[in-house]
Amino acid sequence: MERRTFISALAGGLLSGPLAAGAQQPEKVRRIGILIASSASFIAPYIETFRQALHGLGYVEGQNIAIEYRYAEGNYDWLPVLAADLVRLGVDIIVTEGTPPTRAAKQATTTIPIVMTVTGDPVATGLVANLAHPGGNLTGASFFFPEIAAKRVELLKEAVPAVRRVLLLWNPANAVQEPAVKAIEAAAKRLGIGVQHVKVQAPADFDGALLAISKSRDSLLVLEDGLINVYSNQIAGLATRTRLPTIFGVTIFAEAGGLMAYGPNRSELWRRAATLVDKILRGARPGDLPVEQSTRFDLVINLKTAKALGLTLPPSLLQRADQVIE
Repeated sequence: MERRTFISALAGGLLSGPLAAGAQQPEKVRRIGILIASSASFIAPYIETFRQALHGLGYVEGQNIAIEYRYAEGNYDWLPVLAADLVRLGVDIIVTEGTPPTRAAKQATTTIPIVMTVTGDPVATGLVANLAHPGGNLTGASFFFPEIAAKRVELLKEAVPAVRRVLLLWNPANAVQEPAVKAIEAAAKRLGIGVQHVKVQAPADFDGALLAISKSRDSLLVLEDGLINVYSNQIAGLATRTRLPTIFGVTIFAEAGGLMAYGPNRSELWRRAATLVDKILRGARPGDLPVEQSTRFDLVINLKTAKALGLTLPPSLLQRADQVIE
């Protein structure tokens, strides 16, 4: 047999024999759908946290995972369509932030696992029946929204003792917000503060909302929400220009010029979401995984804004801050 023929025959036999059977097969690519009510720009830091957490668990985009992003840009009417699109694509898991996207995903599928994050009390809003045993295809990480919202009124009063009225910006279309609003009203009444409501349910409502904020001479409390978050820079900038003491629920607002922010550490919740995604992709059933609760709440104070407002913040408040922007 000629040498070339022998080598070819040998190679063919090896490749079709035990070596071929033991060769490493390409790793299956799992598809993760992410459904967000706000904008890509607002959520970008937290998405990066999520991606890095997945990477630390052994997942690499383009190798063993692919991520499909869907953003509603504050238009809640888009959420059912976007959720249905992810289901049509056949993603292996859907990750949501907030109550409206989670509800849309739950209505779109009863079989694809859903991991929610930065979601207010999921029991009160009917997303799960029980935190310890959520059942069905849904689990995730959440926090008790009303108590945190009420705490913001107390922090505002501590920072601005003379405050007599607060302008409350919120979205009635978000089911988790009404219990928070009631908690805010109770705390405000206890502290002798009146509450003026400014409601937004669609992007078209923001011209009127921003006008109301510009005319206010009191203080402003902004509830975090997918729609409201889209306008974070405009709201913070307007509050600064009109010298309006403002407290938010997301640290990005304070970094953009708001006076204070107090709320759950969103990065922590997104990291927890990555851990839950990993467990589910490895075979765990979402309904058997307890809904995790946020254990870290951050207080961020923009001291530069306080000085511009002519406020001298009490040392006790500054000492409790997790971050002071100077």
